[in-house]
Amino acid sequence: MRSSARIMHQSEMNGFIQYYSLVGRLASSNKKTINILRNVHGILKPSRMTLLLGPPSSGKSTLMRALTGKLDKTLKVSGSITYCSHTFEEFYPERTSAYVSQYDLHNAEMTVRETLDFSRRCLGVGARYDMLAELAAREREAGIKPDPEIDAYMKATAVQGQQSNIVTDLTLKVLGLDICADMPIGDEMIRGISGGQKKRVTTGEMLTGPARALFMDEISTGLDSSSTFEIVKYIRQLVHVMNETVMISLLQPPPETYNLFDDIILLSEGYIVYHGPRDNILDFFEAAGFRCPERKGVADFLQEVTSKKDQQQYWYLEQQQYRHVSVPEFAQRFKSFHVGQQMLKELQIPFDKSKTHPAALTTNKYGQSSWESIKTVLSREQLLMKRNSFIYIFKVTQLIILGLMAMTVFLRTKMPYGHISDGGKFFGALTFSLITVLFNGFAELQLTIKMLPTFYKQRDFLFFPPWTFALVTIILRIPVSLMESAVWVVLTYYVMGFAPAPARFFRQLLAFFGTHQMAMALFRFLGAVLKSMVVANTFGMFVILLIFIFGGFVIPRGDIRPWWIWAYWSSPMMYSQNAISVNEFLSSRWANTNTEASIEASTVGEAILKSKGLFTGDWGFWVSMGAILGFTILFNILYILALTHLTPSGSNTVSDQENENETNTSTPMGEFFLTYPY
Repeated sequence: MRSSARIMHQSEMNGFIQYYSLVGRLASSNKKTINILRNVHGILKPSRMTLLLGPPSSGKSTLMRALTGKLDKTLKVSGSITYCSHTFEEFYPERTSAYVSQYDLHNAEMTVRETLDFSRRCLGVGARYDMLAELAAREREAGIKPDPEIDAYMKATAVQGQQSNIVTDLTLKVLGLDICADMPIGDEMIRGISGGQKKRVTTGEMLTGPARALFMDEISTGLDSSSTFEIVKYIRQLVHVMNETVMISLLQPPPETYNLFDDIILLSEGYIVYHGPRDNILDFFEAAGFRCPERKGVADFLQEVTSKKDQQQYWYLEQQQYRHVSVPEFAQRFKSFHVGQQMLKELQIPFDKSKTHPAALTTNKYGQSSWESIKTVLSREQLLMKRNSFIYIFKVTQLIILGLMAMTVFLRTKMPYGHISDGGKFFGALTFSLITVLFNGFAELQLTIKMLPTFYKQRDFLFFPPWTFALVTIILRIPVSLMESAVWVVLTYYVMGFAPAPARFFRQLLAFFGTHQMAMALFRFLGAVLKSMVVANTFGMFVILLIFIFGGFVIPRGDIRPWWIWAYWSSPMMYSQNAISVNEFLSSRWANTNTEASIEASTVGEAILKSKGLFTGDWGFWVSMGAILGFTILFNILYILALTHLTPSGSNTVSDQENENETNTSTPMGEFFLTYPY
């Protein structure tokens, strides 16, 4: 009783998918137009599972990305896409539908269970809670007593924000990932699960969410035929029981997997050759003069029959001479086929918006509130920091080794003070310390670039707002920065013989902490902008060189040419140099009367500062700290903006062929017109 009531409720939430006149074009640098999709139209209905077939570079990924609203925003796109007659401006297609990419992008340090739990928490429960409340009210009115087990399961799936959930356990079991649930996913450096299991994790990430329309791109990559069959069989049950809408792209499905699908879309050279029930597709090609041999897989036949070099072998009209039938001609013939005619009639009937259930389309951009997103991302980043603890331990060990070396070079017994001639050694010791702290933040460059592919995927799938991830990253690095700065200052300050007053000690610690924060913010920003490890390392070293040259140590302010003075005032290192130098040379032990006639200063400390072109008042420390804080805030804001607005780096691969209509499906571009009611 309970299950049937639930199915009735869900059927009210579903519409059908309708898309037509879909055209795609790519304009290259030489102004030549490359067509991706041409005159595509069709309908995807709920409780139907559709197989998308087509040779490589036929536009399958482009079609899926267009239907899920994930086309590149920089592309020139025309036309409209509607779900239940609602345009993309009225809801969020990224959350109403789910696109399972053919690329496996995950955090290598996390286990399979942790990855699925994180995606489930980010995607939220959608309308499950509201649906359950409405269903409970209907059952009370009808006097229906729910089945206890089904009732407990439905309530468990509607609970949001929990670390673990029955949805994750069910997904692990169905996808065959329960045997490796507690293993790390792994990458080139970390031993983890197999490639086929990674593909299942990619699929499972989207299955844990509440999306009612699933678009799965090449999910069989890396899987054997048995595993592919089991996954598609489960999705088929999900489609028919839960009234889902599913489109799956497979390159060469085996016959048993092919027979699980209800509808077939055959895409070739950007044209929809056939779109309709699986049972009628062979009849369509027989009407055109081509027959599938008895021992030939239907899926293989469909992909070869539109190929110019493979088509002739399937010609069965012996009394007629074979004539090559082009893909555009197949597409035109489909319009006169009874399946195509029926679909065209349905396309002419607009979908009634009033039949759309309020919960069918997702109007909330994210599955959680901002605070819940921060907590979810924070728990994930803390886990990753724990798994990557070796990096932070190594950085501290590196500081200790460098500190021990610096202490032997600038030993306090060899560091006299009180005279202008003594200032050079102390100034060199301060600069060496500053450079060490500055370079210690360089690791943020590599850490940022490493996480970008996974971040971009989760950002585009609306797992969380980009600023929450950036904010959590900034906050979690603060204690790390404080610890590393403290290790250096505690080790070197008194051994090198700097001013012994406790206030001076803590002020130097504050200056190095601010400098380290600024350096980490700078390299995070560069990593988010440059995206490539090679480019980032090259450009990062160039930035450090510029900062160092105009930092006030290599070239004093007085020796800088007037047209370069702006670079001096723009160098963050200059303010750090001023802060630590003012803190040291304005202490009481440098307060001896200046006897150097060439430098107008009352004390030795002021004379040293003036000779280096630095600030000569105690106010210089706080001005410099304010500037360092300003640079830190500026770089962090730029980092947040870069994560929010920049797109993943990639190259467009265009294949110049006879019809000039193919492009790499991973770079969907073009001009589209779709209608997709859900």
